Amino acid sequence: MSFPLFSPIDDPGPSFLGTLEKVGLSPFAYGESAKFSSEVLSVPHGTTIVAFKYEDGVVMAGDRRATEGNFIAHRRIEKVFAADRYSGVAIAGAAGPAIEMVKLFQTQLEHYEKVEGVTLSLEGKANQLGQMIRANLPMAMQGLAVVPLFAGWDLIREMGRIFAYDITGGRYEEVAFQTTGSGGRDAKGTIKAGLRPTPLTRSEALHLAVSALTEASEEDSATGGPDLARGIYPVVATISVNGFERASDDEIAVISSEVFENRVGIGGGQ
Repeated sequence: MSFPLFSPIDDPGPSFLGTLEKVGLSPFAYGESAKFSSEVLSVPHGTTIVAFKYEDGVVMAGDRRATEGNFIAHRRIEKVFAADRYSGVAIAGAAGPAIEMVKLFQTQLEHYEKVEGVTLSLEGKANQLGQMIRANLPMAMQGLAVVPLFAGWDLIREMGRIFAYDITGGRYEEVAFQTTGSGGRDAKGTIKAGLRPTPLTRSEALHLAVSALTEASEEDSATGGPDLARGIYPVVATISVNGFERASDDEIAVISSEVFENRVGIGGGQ
């Protein structure tokens, strides 16, 4: 298959999504076959993800559980991904469409850089993801919603930034933190209590991320906390001037053990 050629009027430019649409391969073009009832469709859903700022940039984290109704569908799903070197995206909602959206987002950013010779600004990346979420609105209305968090290191402003979305693609920049998913409310409470006027160090930020997901797992059945028996731990990543860096499972395992030790006796018999 040869690369398609376009006239100057129809040229989609650096937009990979625009190219797909021009050749009739848009992943968001739904026809009659897409009309189904969400009541009879059971798909895995990702749940709790968090993002907040620390002294060097932004921390993103997500639990590893995916659910189908009241059943655990997967225990090791990953919800935090590098979008490119200096940004990351965490997913919540219908797992299949969310993961495919992330892959398409990664391709779009790479495509833009190859065509234009420069990387897209962080603001532009956030806008592009918002357009993808809006394009998925027909599926969201049928129960297959995708609601991610996007964060990254802004090379122009030299600071970490966090963006949240709604199912219509509305984009909202957050000042210090944001959570989403079924356990987001409980995770948010832990993060609000853990943040302070003095920026957190990297070690403190990783501890707070694991603590927030652990708290959410104790209040929300769809959120999976650290599983020391199986060696399953949350995915936690930092995004700073050094780029996207995922914390190793060994490091998160040690932090998870410390979090559990500090929680002994908390909550009584509830």
